[in-house]
Amino acid sequence: MKQVTVRFYGSLNDFLAPERRGVGFLHTLAGPCSVKDLIESLGPPHPEVDVVLVDGEAVDFSHRVEPGQRLAVYPVFSAIDVAPLVRVGPPALPEPRFLLDVGLGRLAGLLRMLGFDTLWRNDYADDVLARVSRDEQRILLTRDIGVLKRSEVVHGYFPRETDPSQQLVEVVRRFRLTASMRPFTRCLACNGALSEASHAEVQGRVPERVHASFTRFQQCPECKRVFWAGSHHARMQVIIDKLRELEGQ
Repeated sequence: MKQVTVRFYGSLNDFLAPERRGVGFLHTLAGPCSVKDLIESLGPPHPEVDVVLVDGEAVDFSHRVEPGQRLAVYPVFSAIDVAPLVRVGPPALPEPRFLLDVGLGRLAGLLRMLGFDTLWRNDYADDVLARVSRDEQRILLTRDIGVLKRSEVVHGYFPRETDPSQQLVEVVRRFRLTASMRPFTRCLACNGALSEASHAEVQGRVPERVHASFTRFQQCPECKRVFWAGSHHARMQVIIDKLRELEGQ
């Protein structure tokens, strides 16, 4: 039989059946295939793969798999220098920008709260998500593995958590975002970059009690919303402080 031995490491095991996690297993080849096709046929999407070793040698996604070979597949490394190896994972983006699918609207708001350029709409089609992610060099976050497996997607991640607050922690850790956070600089509703607004500018646009109680305001030039440091701001600050504690962990 035309078989290969495959082992996945680290977080890539999340996409496997329990009996295949953390161990080498035999896989029967249905026919000629590339490393990328083989990996994705077994579960993990290619954007989460960083290094592939075939019989101990680092290869790229186009490498043709042959019977009898041993494949070791690794996720993104954080504590090991893999610079000498051929890496199939893309280099980190100079500025983390995000694109989220329909099911991650609350996470989109939280990322905007941290100051990250985050696109989200409730009607993005799968092909649009893949294309925009590629063309604008955005990290695609989606819980639809099929979208992540589209060939156009270069930067992408499948949040394992289902609760938005836990998803935020997961994404901040995965992409090491704490140093890049610029809280309260983006509109939570539309993603526009906020600017300062004078006390006089917002008169009539905010409740009278708010206008009387606060002196500092921000406004979104895109959707014209006005923001101030009310009770909601305080709750968000607690989240931000907890995320900053992740540095060094």
